[in-house]
Amino acid sequence: MRPYRSLALQAVVKTIASCFHFFLINCGYHSVKGRDAMNDTEHALEWTNQPMPDVLQELHPSQQRKVINYIDNLVSSKTDGLEELYNAIAMIVKYIPHFVVIPLMVEHIKPQIAAGVCMKMSVDQATGYANELPLEYFSKVSQHIENPLMAEILGKMKKHKAEKFIRYELQHLPAHMLDISKHLDKQKLEIVAKSVTLPSHEDDLVDHPHKEIIEQLRYMQG
Repeated sequence: MRPYRSLALQAVVKTIASCFHFFLINCGYHSVKGRDAMNDTEHALEWTNQPMPDVLQELHPSQQRKVINYIDNLVSSKTDGLEELYNAIAMIVKYIPHFVVIPLMVEHIKPQIAAGVCMKMSVDQATGYANELPLEYFSKVSQHIENPLMAEILGKMKKHKAEKFIRYELQHLPAHMLDISKHLDKQKLEIVAKSVTLPSHEDDLVDHPHKEIIEQLRYMQG
């Protein structure tokens, strides 16, 4: 490689590292606005993946909304420009080899931040990373990506890579995999059907949040 090209690549990598460092220090929050199925409280709790604090549960719903709105406004203020930064990183990494970017991601970048960048990529670009990321890390990233997009990525992943991910999720986070399964194409859904253990009694499905997809998978199992 010519010296000036080597220096240019080093400069770009340093720029990305600086941006990722900014992510790590300042941006532990990833926006999940726009999910209509959630009420305000559920929306807020998704930021933390933790149960609602007892003190918040004791408040009247109108008081809860005021607290949540305050937190939402505070987070929005502190993360202003984050979406543009995600866009910039997604564009920059297009020109850097995966063998440079992926170790940097895994070692230094929180999964929710990697997910934010991923969602600014094309599906093909995101799939390229999905095929090469370590399985455990990719699983954590996937928890912060919209389910329809995850289904698209799985649909384009290499078959053996997608199978490994599906089996891993069914073992560790079955509810998450069922959420994604609602949006999968038939080919990938067949992999889920072959790998999943479904509730054995109809009574278990009465109030099950995944009743529809479970019934579909059961039908595919024959």
